[in-house]
Amino acid sequence: MPLSASAIVSQLSALLGANAVIGEAAQMGSYLNEPRKRFHTGAAAVAMPNSVEQVQAIMRWASENAVGIIPQGGNTGLVGAQVPLRGDEVIVSLARLDRIRAIDTAAGTMTAEAGVVLENAHAAAEAHNTIFPLWLASQGSARIGGVLSSNAGGVNVLAYGNARELTMGVEAVMADGQLYQGLSSLKKDNTGYDLRDLLVGAEGTLGIITAATLKLFPKPEDYETAIVNIAGPEAALPLFELLRARIGTRLNAFEIVPQIGLEMQLRHGFLDQNPTAGPSPWYGLIEVARMQGGEAGSLMCAIETAFEQGLIDNAVFAESLADRTRMWAFREQMSEVQSREGASIKHDVSVPIAAVPQLIAEGIAAAERVSPGIRAVPFGHMGDGNIHFNFSQPAGADPRAFMAEYDEKLHVAIYEIVLRLGGSVSAEHGIGQLKVELLRQVKDPVALALMRTIKTALDPRGILNPGKMLG
Repeated sequence: MPLSASAIVSQLSALLGANAVIGEAAQMGSYLNEPRKRFHTGAAAVAMPNSVEQVQAIMRWASENAVGIIPQGGNTGLVGAQVPLRGDEVIVSLARLDRIRAIDTAAGTMTAEAGVVLENAHAAAEAHNTIFPLWLASQGSARIGGVLSSNAGGVNVLAYGNARELTMGVEAVMADGQLYQGLSSLKKDNTGYDLRDLLVGAEGTLGIITAATLKLFPKPEDYETAIVNIAGPEAALPLFELLRARIGTRLNAFEIVPQIGLEMQLRHGFLDQNPTAGPSPWYGLIEVARMQGGEAGSLMCAIETAFEQGLIDNAVFAESLADRTRMWAFREQMSEVQSREGASIKHDVSVPIAAVPQLIAEGIAAAERVSPGIRAVPFGHMGDGNIHFNFSQPAGADPRAFMAEYDEKLHVAIYEIVLRLGGSVSAEHGIGQLKVELLRQVKDPVALALMRTIKTALDPRGILNPGKMLG
């Protein structure tokens, strides 16, 4: 017989200690309330292990009793992978596993536990004159385990890659409680299947990542940051090609934001002043790293060439840390400010970089046909083809009526364009419980069958994040 919620709490308390288990629904709020507030299912309990051995004990107990386990980091995920689906699961928070175990500057690695807050990982790396170059808007609360489990991207994918590419090795507790000890720092190791790449991005469905060996890079001496005025995505593409040819791998970021995004932020007081050079249909946020001993001015020279070629008509450069911070706040606050404008329908998609202008043009036209008066707010990582194709309700519309009428219709319209252009319906946010059915519809059947075979082999009782990703 399935264990009752009270039995689950009692047995976990005996296993971990009473202060490591939450059984009262009223005290679970911060573990259940995910950022988009789309999912509202409760949990049987929240367990808070303080060691890898306790995580192993939880999984052995869960396997014996067929209890579903949901690994959770900072609860910042946007597709519901980290919150309950059924209501009888146990959330396992990794927040107490928050040690930096080692930093090896010669090897360029840092070994961090799953509960380390991303911002704290940045600080630990910088204390050794290095960087861990994965920056997210949620870095003040996102934790390493969740970042890796979702294969997070962020603004520096262009130069450094996503979470998978920044991971050398992982330690993970498997469904039966066994510990996979894969904290390798080897750059070359051809001794069989790469289990690291299997666990990173699996959203906790194959194992619970408890620690990881992460790549560190030399800390730049400075950054050159600018916001440029561009006519639109069609002008951003040749501008990106020019910057990449002139600057190469030191081009850290190339982000695009529409004028409506600036208007929203100024209207709601998200910015203390306008960080741009003046009105423009679109803006490009560009950043270049200057390494120790490198010459300053490479971005300025490239921008001058862009002016000469008519790719931009104005630009402003950060002259202080405050300027740079404001410029990045302009980009990073784009999702949050939309909540002040009523309901919004969001898509995390990617297409080949050359297809970004076509995606945006066709997507805006399709959305207007679906919902006349809808406000398109596409923005994001032009440099890697990942666009957050968001739409705000028409001004004055009823939010609930808008979502009920247009949510599904708009998804169908946008995903049709994305797939036709050879893109992905989930670029960096993952599948979770939000896109399970969508994955079934768009994924190659052979790939889905292989994924299910792997899931069954590693989690035969189906207790790791049940129902997520594969349903």
